[in-house]
Amino acid sequence: MPDHCAIYISNNENKKELLQGLSSGNLLSELKQQRGAVFSNVTLNKFIEEEERHGRFDIKTLTENTLKNSSEGERKKALLNHLLSKADFEYLVLDNVFDGLDIKSQSRIKTLLFRISRKTRLIQVTTRKRDVLFFTRKFYVFKLGKLNEQSSLENIYTSKFDFFSKDLPKPVFKEFKSYVPLIALKNVSLKYGNRGILDNISWEIQPNEFWQLVGPNGSGKSTMVSLISGDNPRAYGQNITLFDIKKGSGESVWDIKKNIGFYASELMRGFKRNTSVLNMIISGFVDSVGLYKYPTDEQKRIAYQWLELLNMNHLKQKSFQLLSDGHKRLVLIARAMVKHPPLLILDEPINGLDDHDIYIFSQLVNKIAKESRTAIIYISHREELYIKPDKIFKLIPSNNGSIGKIGTP
Repeated sequence: MPDHCAIYISNNENKKELLQGLSSGNLLSELKQQRGAVFSNVTLNKFIEEEERHGRFDIKTLTENTLKNSSEGERKKALLNHLLSKADFEYLVLDNVFDGLDIKSQSRIKTLLFRISRKTRLIQVTTRKRDVLFFTRKFYVFKLGKLNEQSSLENIYTSKFDFFSKDLPKPVFKEFKSYVPLIALKNVSLKYGNRGILDNISWEIQPNEFWQLVGPNGSGKSTMVSLISGDNPRAYGQNITLFDIKKGSGESVWDIKKNIGFYASELMRGFKRNTSVLNMIISGFVDSVGLYKYPTDEQKRIAYQWLELLNMNHLKQKSFQLLSDGHKRLVLIARAMVKHPPLLILDEPINGLDDHDIYIFSQLVNKIAKESRTAIIYISHREELYIKPDKIFKLIPSNNGSIGKIGTP
């Protein structure tokens, strides 16, 4: 069996440098004479850019959807199938292969990888220790441009501490009235063609509730979000009330969106301007990408309080683009929360983060749930160790679409 290895990398290190070092053979010299392939978000993004710029659709998901219009999990499965269909490589680099995948999909991919591991060397790059393939025998930590061999990854980055000691900043003023409930879906069913997506879903979200929305890939989590955020035109005709507004009563999408703070991993690709960390947080007051009018003294004061809370005051003038992925996500959560919206939606927020940054990010989410009136919907494909939701809404696939089941952690 080939000499499989796992490489642990924190979000403070340069993953692009690691992937290039592996592909060139500079980090593992034996790879120089071998043909290889790379499974990575970098590779995925190149295919998505081809779709956007040139209308080329070289990869499609199992449901014949484009990559751009698919979930993170569906994209990853499509890319892996595409690479394996070629099978003209001697080694395969797997960059966070299990991020965005539900337990069932992970199990299938583990079985598939175990099958090809007999002939193909697998080099797993991971930010999460729990995702290391069970048949791995060599371990490395990538630090400061070098691979450092380890006997195991068991004791890597295990320290835990309270990162956020200051109180959560208050909003500038009471901008939003109280909605009870915030969201109400009653007997909502939805189909795309002959394929059922949701089947008789009923769900109410009250102020200050912390929900985790879970379900396997393709169960309708993204559809649920689009119904709640006002983006799905199929919401018309359904019994849906959003912030006291009955869907289909002449409301604008802005009437709904102004009440929602939102974070998804897709946002990381959308912010490409050279904006400072401070201005990125302030821009949350006007819901813009970048800052186009001078902020008030009160807005700046609140933004500085968020920087203090995040322990990032020393980074206030640094370009947002130059931050680590972990720091970027903290800033974007602050940006979403500066106005204390009635609802905060976090869509697969920890994809790609390392164990240390996941612990820190989860502390911030728990703090928001505890110290604000903002309700939270935390969307994930599997349970997470550190978040502490009040309730769980689980989507369970069935023949007519997913049904909903309410439970507790």
